[in-house]
Amino acid sequence: MMKSVRPSTVSGALAAPGSKSYAQRAIAAALLAKGRSVLHGLTWCDDVRAALGVARALGATADVTGSTATLDGGFAPRSAELHCGEAGLGLRMFTPIAALHDQDLTITGEGSLLTRPVDMLAGPLVALGAQFSATNGCAPVRVRGPLQGGRAEVDGSISSQMLTGLLLALPLAANDTCLQVRDLKSKPYIDMTLAVMADFGVTAEHTDFREFRIPGRQSYQPREYHVEGDWSGAACLLAAGAIGGTVSLTGLSPASAQADREVLLALERCGARIAWQNHVLTVAKGGLRAFEFDATNCPDLFPALAALAAHCTGSTVLRGASRLAHKESDRASVLQEQFGRLGVCIELDGDAMTIRGGPVADGEIDACNDHRIAMAGATIAVAAAGPVAIQDTECVAKSYPGFFADFAQLLAKPH
Repeated sequence: MMKSVRPSTVSGALAAPGSKSYAQRAIAAALLAKGRSVLHGLTWCDDVRAALGVARALGATADVTGSTATLDGGFAPRSAELHCGEAGLGLRMFTPIAALHDQDLTITGEGSLLTRPVDMLAGPLVALGAQFSATNGCAPVRVRGPLQGGRAEVDGSISSQMLTGLLLALPLAANDTCLQVRDLKSKPYIDMTLAVMADFGVTAEHTDFREFRIPGRQSYQPREYHVEGDWSGAACLLAAGAIGGTVSLTGLSPASAQADREVLLALERCGARIAWQNHVLTVAKGGLRAFEFDATNCPDLFPALAALAAHCTGSTVLRGASRLAHKESDRASVLQEQFGRLGVCIELDGDAMTIRGGPVADGEIDACNDHRIAMAGATIAVAAAGPVAIQDTECVAKSYPGFFADFAQLLAKPH
């Protein structure tokens, strides 16, 4: 599907979508809790739907009404195969959870998920008592438990998602666990995992994110849970406000553990005007200037910030580009190629991405089946020289299916 976005004045107010990162973790916790949990504020994107499907396959029952899901937990696999769609978190989170059971289980998915590395789980899962095999280091993955606990080392250099899965699973192990973690990336996502665990009644402690201690034989407690707004999905909307007018969003927490809350720091550095009033965040256009920003712990911000930087005076440097290789696309190269079609110069040098601001031409780009590229294409278009056509826009269903409908509400006046 192709969408065309015309340069426009941006103006309006929206509710932020629900955080898929929190939603997937809450679904996993509700699965592991014995009893009924009610989850509010869900955005039914592909990744959240997939997580609910896996929870059902592992024994939960679930009823859905609007943005609310009622889950009766209970870990008793109904299917030997768990399908995670294209959700990287789903694959890496549910693999250790599946390893709690003494049944052979296969965790698989589709599309780009089958190329995303998961073999870093082999060492810790085997050390903790499970059997594990992958397919050339990727899904499909086969596991058999039960996890016993103990001591293990975890490589956090590619993603924190493996650690998230281990942390969620190990409170139910027979014994206590100590994890030694090296080179952990995206630490805020681990804060998010620990917060969800605490909300559902289980605990883990850590020392400077290097050593995690998880008591075994704990019990998840069912509860009513409200999913906060998604800073990742909001980033392109906020950047559009900074480029072309003003955007107000409700539902975002200024104290969120979400890594992508740091988009506010980037917006501040580029000269955008930012205000909080009565739980409403407003971002408005200022004198846009180039900025420097380290996105190592929030790599999902790269597309939105690259679109923003294209309209800033001077050369913007974003660090952490090495984190982009194992996303839905090779994001750094895709941004360089696709924004290059609009006359935007992006240079890649090791871990740094440099975006040279200047006029953005009209033209056509391909989202390359990457939801964040599709959304960033709309953002960069609001102050382009003419319409920008974006191919493959249906991929936004992965995280924010209503994005283009919401974005259209903000485009008040064509230039």
